[in-house]
This record gives sequence, structure tokens and C-alpha cells, in this order.
Amino acid sequence: MRFPMDRPVKVVMLGAGGTGGYVAPYLFRLLHMLDRPARFIICDGDLVEAKNLDRQNFVEADLGENKARVLSERYSAVLGMETEYVPNFIETLPELMTLIEPGEWETDGYPRRKVREMVLLLGCVDKRTKEMVLLLGCVDNNKTRQLCHQAFHQSEELIYIDSGNGSYTGQVVCGVRKNGRTVRKPIGGVHPEMLKITDRFPSEVSCAEAAQADPQSIVANVTAAPTAILTMVYNILTHGENLALQTDFSTRTIRMQTVLEKQPRRKAA
Repeated sequence: MRFPMDRPVKVVMLGAGGTGGYVAPYLFRLLHMLDRPARFIICDGDLVEAKNLDRQNFVEADLGENKARVLSERYSAVLGMETEYVPNFIETLPELMTLIEPGEWETDGYPRRKVREMVLLLGCVDKRTKEMVLLLGCVDNNKTRQLCHQAFHQSEELIYIDSGNGSYTGQVVCGVRKNGRTVRKPIGGVHPEMLKITDRFPSEVSCAEAAQADPQSIVANVTAAPTAILTMVYNILTHGENLALQTDFSTRTIRMQTVLEKQPRRKAA
């Protein structure tokens, strides 16, 4: 399927830790080079701790600071982009729906017109002015994925890319909603078992439990982030298409296997 190449872009990323921390610098650069308005909002309620320095994209000077704020201010300042972050865990549906709701644009660096996500005129929607919203799930718990699954199915239009990994393996899934229907299944549709797993939001996990539940490796984080997530986002925003529905990877075997969208057969001449 094709994605619009002329609409403003809003990217909302949940999670600024092992995966999100490596997505952020490259995504800032990608959005900065786009020839259209772009926003990048990073959400995470966690603080940088000493244990994070081994495998996450933080340094000793960041200790005690909010992860979303550190990443947002660091890279937006370098590239001259507006800093946007939410220093909280997103754990309710109203919060998430507000974040992914298409907004309104009015900038001086682009043609003098107000670019609106949704213009209601006589009950009609001017789709030419819609802002394209991408939700990136870079979290390590299925309860947040279940929340994203709800938000996905309540959205009229949304691109939802979710990344999940353990010590050596993981997957990245790209779900798409368009005109109120699911065009491509999100992570909950591809792996419905994730919707049944009972775990807790980050705010519900004690510090002691969080210190023990840390099975990921830096190699898995780096493999999931710059390679799979960013390639999908890059293809959507710069080429207007993403043929990859899902990518599974293993750092032990250095293997990446991608499920591609079926292309229509061309008729023989």
C-alpha cells in the first residue's frame, strides 16, 4: 500500500530505554531531513540509573534524569528541532488517544497555509490536509502493548510499529489502520497471545523487581532499533511504502527474516 508523501508527520514513541534510546538519534535525523513539517514526541516515566549505562544510550552525566527528556533535549538541540517529550508512563487509553490524535500545523518554513489533521466542513473531512501519525512501541511489557492495541482499533488512521525482544531474539511488526479499518494487523493480531498475557505497567513494578527483570542485551536492542524499526519508518516517510509486515531476528544466528506484503501479479503483455 502507498502512504502519502506530502502530509505533516507526527511520531509518538512510547519507551526511551533499551530500544527507544537507539531509535531516537536516527529518527531525529530522519525527520529533520524531511521536506515537510514533522514532530517527534518521546514518552517515558523512567529515570536513568547506573544499571542502564551498560546497554542503553545514556552516559554518567544523565544519571537521575528523565529518559525521555534526556533524549529529546540532546538530539533536538543538535538538529535544531523543537523539543517534545512526556516524562510519564502512558498507561491509560485517554492519555494515549490524546497523544496520537492528529494535530494542527502552522509553520513559517513551509507554504503559508494552516495544515490541519482534520478539517470539518459541512460534515466532510478534507483528507488532503491530514497529519500522518506513527505510534512506535518500544516498551518491554505486554500491558502497554494491549493498551496500544486498543488505541489502534479506535483510531481512524494510524501506523503502529511495535518492537519487542528478549536476550537474543525479537520481532518488529507494522500495523496500519486506514479509513477506520485494519489494513495490516498490529502486533496483537500477529501474536494474539500477547493480548492474553497478564503483566503490569512500569509504574506498577517495584524497583527491586525492575532490577531483576532485565533480560535484554545491547545487541538485541541495537538490532531491533536502527535496523528494523527505522527501515520501516524510512520507507514509509521517504518512499511512501513499506513492504515489510513483520521482521523476526536472532542475534545468535545473525538472522533477520521478514514477512512481506503480497504484491499483485502483473499481467503478461
